[in-house]
Amino acid sequence: MIGEDLRKILLDEGATIVGFAVVEEALEEDISHLGKAISIGIKGNLKENTLEKIGIIQKVAASYIKDMGHRYFCIPPDSDRIKDKFQSKLYPLFTHKVAATCAGLGWIGRNGLLISERFGPRLSLATVLTDAPLKADEPIRESLCGNCRLCVEHCPSKAITGDTWSRKEPFPELIMTERCRSYKENSKAVNDKPNCGLCINICPYGRNGNERRQRSVAT
Repeated sequence: MIGEDLRKILLDEGATIVGFAVVEEALEEDISHLGKAISIGIKGNLKENTLEKIGIIQKVAASYIKDMGHRYFCIPPDSDRIKDKFQSKLYPLFTHKVAATCAGLGWIGRNGLLISERFGPRLSLATVLTDAPLKADEPIRESLCGNCRLCVEHCPSKAITGDTWSRKEPFPELIMTERCRSYKENSKAVNDKPNCGLCINICPYGRNGNERRQRSVAT
C-alpha cells in the first residue's frame, strides 16, 4: 500500500514517528482539495540540525507523492513561520498539531504542546498536505493527561490555564501566550534564546520509566 511504503521510507530516512490523517474539514477552502496529511515527528527540539533533518524528510515525502502522480504541499516546521514565505501564511489556518492529533501521533497537553505517549512533548513536527489516497491512522480524540497538573503547578509564569483539550473542544485557552512570552523575554537567555522549557522537562510522558509516568498521570 502507498501509505505503508511511504511510512517505511520516511522512518528509514530518520523520522521518529509518521502518521496519516484526513484533515479536509480543518482546511481553508483554497487548500481543501489537499485533504490528507502526512504528519512527521522527529524527537528533539527545533535546533538547526533537527530543522535540516526534518526538511529533508519532508522533501522525500513530497518526491514520493509526486512520483505517484499526486499533488502535495509542504508546511515547514514551526521555526520557519517567521520567514517571509507563502507557507508562513498558513499557520493561522492550519497547524502541525491538528495534523498530528488527527494522525494519532499524540494529543494537546495542558502545556499547549503535542504530547506523544512514547516521546512526550519532545517531538518537532512538520506536515505534508496531499491528495494521495492514504489510509488514515486512528486519531486521538481525548487528552491523556489525566489528573496530572505538573506543568500547571510549576509554570514559573503561571501562564498555563489548566484547561483540557479534546477533539470536541479543540481550541480551549491552554496558554496565556503574552504572559509566557513576557517571562521568557525577561529571563536569563541561554545561547541568545529565551530560557524556560520547564513545561517540556517536567512532563512525565516521554521520560524513562513507565512506573513513574503511570503514578503521575493516573486518573
